[in-house]
Amino acid sequence: MTDLKTDLRTRAFAARKTAHAGGQGDATKHLLSTVAGHDVQIISGYMPIRTEIDPLPAMDALHRAGKTICVPVIVAAGQPLTFRVWTPDCVLEPGPFGAQVPRDGATVEPELLIAPLVAFDRAGNRLGYGGGFYDRTLEKLRAKRTTPAIGFAFAAQELELTPEPTDQPLDAIVTEAGVVVPAPAPR
Repeated sequence: MTDLKTDLRTRAFAARKTAHAGGQGDATKHLLSTVAGHDVQIISGYMPIRTEIDPLPAMDALHRAGKTICVPVIVAAGQPLTFRVWTPDCVLEPGPFGAQVPRDGATVEPELLIAPLVAFDRAGNRLGYGGGFYDRTLEKLRAKRTTPAIGFAFAAQELELTPEPTDQPLDAIVTEAGVVVPAPAPR
């Protein structure tokens, strides 16, 4: 499985790099309309790194609409993420993997996560960077309450994936081309 995931990540990174050069198109509009379909107050975005699709315009708009926006902070390997409140003017500092994180700010628990990813499929599976941070975090949050997770990516990052038992599914995937809502899993 490790070799397969390495190959998938290589292909997805190349596709993402090419897509990133073409711009985000309607991605922000699609993301805002998808988030608006959920009655939540605390929303986790993320600080984009490298060629990830940029959620900052949507995070800014949600903040101006009165939502509490937070971003993930890596505490340690093998641990769930924590989340620190983000505002458009907050002071940032480097965090692990090169993502900026708010230097100060309250720690909160999001009700909805906008998740970066390396690849996705139409069944709602997500391939991340390999640390398992989002899977552990979603498992912890979903044990308490329904916590929607929206993947945010370029359409070119869609690949055929094979989920593992610890993978947490996405409730939607938003791209510059539109929104993918996975069919409910059979019971």
